[in-house]
Amino acid sequence: MFPFFSYSSLLLLLLLFIIIFLPSFPARNIPEFITVLPVNLNNTNYTWSGFDRFVDVGRGSELAGMSELKKYFHRFGYLLVTDNTNFTDIFDARFESAIIQYQSKLGLPVTGKLDSTTLSQVMSPRCGVSDMEHILHTTKHYAYFPGRPSWDRSTPMMLTYAFSPDNSIDYISKSDIRDIFERAFMKWASVIPLNFTETQDYKIADIKIGFYSKDHGDGEPFDGVLGVLAHAFSPENGRFHLDAAETWAIDFGSEKSRVAVDLESVATHEIGHVLGLAHSSVKEAVMYPSLSPRSKKVDLKLDDVKGVQALYGSNPNFRFSSLLESDISSNQAVDI
Repeated sequence: MFPFFSYSSLLLLLLLFIIIFLPSFPARNIPEFITVLPVNLNNTNYTWSGFDRFVDVGRGSELAGMSELKKYFHRFGYLLVTDNTNFTDIFDARFESAIIQYQSKLGLPVTGKLDSTTLSQVMSPRCGVSDMEHILHTTKHYAYFPGRPSWDRSTPMMLTYAFSPDNSIDYISKSDIRDIFERAFMKWASVIPLNFTETQDYKIADIKIGFYSKDHGDGEPFDGVLGVLAHAFSPENGRFHLDAAETWAIDFGSEKSRVAVDLESVATHEIGHVLGLAHSSVKEAVMYPSLSPRSKKVDLKLDDVKGVQALYGSNPNFRFSSLLESDISSNQAVDI
């Protein structure tokens, strides 16, 4: 007689058969190095997120859409042409030179290729002021606008600022915005002999601040979320514009958006332009052109201070030792 098997015994025998007799497949090798690009927050609608498809592309390649990337390099002063409507999709020698210049200016590894580090920088939200075109470089780091313009006022020097009554945002209170800008202006006033005061008369203010969308009449249209964050004009123009499309934040604890941009950091940067500073090649400096979402950069660094003091002189109460103490304190702080 044959022994009786339970259903559980039959299932066990079947499982053993599968393990023993079915063919096995080798594990797929994972490359030791992988290309890492910035997280695009699961959204392909951010201004420059589509550029990630050009990673590791080099001279001689031809890819659809590269003409748009060339327009980016043209916009920020690296690819100088008289007509930016006829860019091709070919990675030519001229484009390679522009990339090398971009990498050199922003302190990136100079490869002449669209490596992941370079594209990460390209795709980062940034200031709309050109890095190179018409910029007068006086040092390896900080830079000025052509003619080295600065504000010419009698001593004691005072500049007024005001907020546009018609171009603002409604999800941050006016008092909070005023406090943020007062702090940002004080950062610069603490290192140079120049004071800032708010006025309610927007028309006569030296510095005019507002939040604008898209084409707003100054020849420098904004481009949407996480592209150009803001721009300001050199002395003594005084125009200071922020992109209303951004999610501006004064406290990342209460503002949970993954695309939130710190208002004080951008304000501090743009005030540097209002005073006459162009973009710095020092990554830690306030005047470096880019700022990642949910990050802060509000403390002036040595490069920022030396640049602005070369224009205006030093605040008699300023001591470089206090700047070094601030740097040490910032380095010990917990990242956001």
